[in-house]
Amino acid sequence: MSFEGTFTALVTPFHSDGSVDLKGLATFVEWQIECGIDGVIPCGTTGESATLTSEEHVQIVRHVVDVVGGRVPVVAGTGSNSTREAVELTQHAREAGADGALMISPYYNRPTQDGIFHHYRAVGEEVGLPMVVYNVPSRTGSRVEPETLARLSKLASVAGTKDAGGDLGKTSETIASVAPGFALLSGDDGLTLPMLSLGARGVVSTTSNVAPAEMGAITRCFLAGDLDGARKAHYQLQNIMRVLFIESNPIPVKTALHLLGRIPDPALRLPLTPMQKENRDRLEAALVGLPRA
Repeated sequence: MSFEGTFTALVTPFHSDGSVDLKGLATFVEWQIECGIDGVIPCGTTGESATLTSEEHVQIVRHVVDVVGGRVPVVAGTGSNSTREAVELTQHAREAGADGALMISPYYNRPTQDGIFHHYRAVGEEVGLPMVVYNVPSRTGSRVEPETLARLSKLASVAGTKDAGGDLGKTSETIASVAPGFALLSGDDGLTLPMLSLGARGVVSTTSNVAPAEMGAITRCFLAGDLDGARKAHYQLQNIMRVLFIESNPIPVKTALHLLGRIPDPALRLPLTPMQKENRDRLEAALVGLPRA
C-alpha cells in the first residue's frame, strides 16, 4: 500500500457509560471517507488506545475494516512497550484485514536504539504486516534517531515513520538517510507543510477528525505542486491546529467533535477528564466556520 496523503488518527467514541459506541464510530468513519480522507487509523493515541482492553482493540479494528470496505487504507494502532504484546496486537490487526500497522516506539522502559531496532524487527519477522514507526519522544521518553530509522528502513516490513519529534533538523536527517521508498509522515499537524517541503509524503492527523477536507487539502495541494493552495489550507487551519492541543489529546478533539455534532457524546476514559471551561470557550471560538452535522 502507499503511505501518502492525509490519514486521520480516529477518535474512539464512547457511550456515557464508557462502552465503545460502534454505531457512532461507523457513522464517523463514513463521514471521513465522504470528505476525501486518504486513510484512517483506529486505536492510536487519539483513539485512547492506552485505556482500551485487548478485546476492544480487536473489535474496533475489525469494525473499522468492515465499515471501510476497502475504500481507503486502514492502518491499525498496534504499539506497546512490550514486544510480545505488540506482536499479538499486530497479528490481530492483520487477521482483521488491516492494511498496515502504526506502532509507537516502546515507552516507559526506554530501550536503547539497538533495542528499538530489534523491537520492530521482531514484530515484522513474526507478523509481516507493513509497519509505520511512530516516533513521539514527548510521550515515550526516547527518540528514534535518524540512524535507527535508516536501519529500520532497510527491513521489508517497515514502510515508513510518523514523525512527531518536533525537530525539523532531525526530520531532514531522517529523510536524507532512509532507503528509497520509505515514507515519512508528519505526526504534528502544525508542522505538516514544512515537513512536506523537506520530503514528507503526508500526515497522520488529529485535526482531520474535525476538518478532514480542509486538512486533506494541505497534502493534496502540495503533492500536486500547488504550494499556494497548500499554504492557504495551512493558514486556514492554523488556529484550530493550535487549540486542539491546549489540553492533552484527545480531550479537545473529542470535545470539538461533540460541539460540531459529529459524535453523540464527548465521553473520555479516566485518567482523561472533561475540558476546562476556559479552554472549551477558546475551542468553540476556533470552530466557527467549520461544517456541522
